[in-house]
Amino acid sequence: MQRRLFTLAATALAATSLAAPLAARAQAWPAHPVKLVVGFPGGSTPDMVARAISEPLAQALGQPVIVENKVGASGNIAADYVAKATDGLTLGIVINGNLTSSKMLYSKLPYDPGKDFSYISLLTTAPLILVAPTSEPAGAAFFAEAKQQGDKWNYGSVGAGSVAHLGMELLKSKVPGLKPVHVPYNGNPAVVTGLIGGQVQMALMPPGVAMPQVKGGKLRAIGVTSSGKSALVPELPPLSQEGVKDFNLEVWTALIGPASLPRAVQDKLATLVSQIMKAPEVRQRLFNAGWQAVGTSPEGLKRRVEQETALLGGIIRAQNIKLN
Repeated sequence: MQRRLFTLAATALAATSLAAPLAARAQAWPAHPVKLVVGFPGGSTPDMVARAISEPLAQALGQPVIVENKVGASGNIAADYVAKATDGLTLGIVINGNLTSSKMLYSKLPYDPGKDFSYISLLTTAPLILVAPTSEPAGAAFFAEAKQQGDKWNYGSVGAGSVAHLGMELLKSKVPGLKPVHVPYNGNPAVVTGLIGGQVQMALMPPGVAMPQVKGGKLRAIGVTSSGKSALVPELPPLSQEGVKDFNLEVWTALIGPASLPRAVQDKLATLVSQIMKAPEVRQRLFNAGWQAVGTSPEGLKRRVEQETALLGGIIRAQNIKLN
């Protein structure tokens, strides 16, 4: 009995001895400025999120947090940069596709979303808004017209494989007879121009992009892709009210690091980010930009990735969508 107690005590002491240096390192981290890498240009929605959290995160860490834009390949260049970072000071803000659909769309993706990252926190979420030219009808009448027009109508997106593209293909699978043809554009401003000019008749856009155009009388909002009304745009009905069943899709941003980032540091960051996302000034700034502030544990982010990978994976396989 004494020997067993001694063994248990020794094991507990060893665990404590191991945990203490890890906790100390996490408390001391970072000793140098932190880099926050974004895969999209300044003024983009992921960049807005990065700018909103960089200053309060710097204050919490006691070191500067420098936002660096590495643009290209729908954010995959920046994601790959984070995956391969070895300095222990590089983090990234990514969008849905970088962690979910990219691995199914690209046969030569240079990183593995499931192995090369530490998942830190889900930062922000937003539904998409189905928009159309103001010349088109609203509500259920819009879908009736869209079905009648069939493949004579087009829909725009910010590019093949984007959530706006995959989301529209998912919408088509939920609405029998909906057959608009995909027209990819280089960014939402070009999609807006295409809608106003009549080259495309519908598109899915985040609130921060769609609502200024809707409020300015340039576009018509048909509904949101959330399962119920969204606090971001409470005046808009969910598409379920227009007869679209079982359709719930959001865009989001997340904070990640390389897989080599110590778990104690990941937990520290997740805790700080959760606190930052509860700050009224941060929540309001993000809300004004069309985002709902979240802030989750690493496990919360992993669950979101798993759920959306299954959702988007189904439509990618069904439509055999591949990008090279």
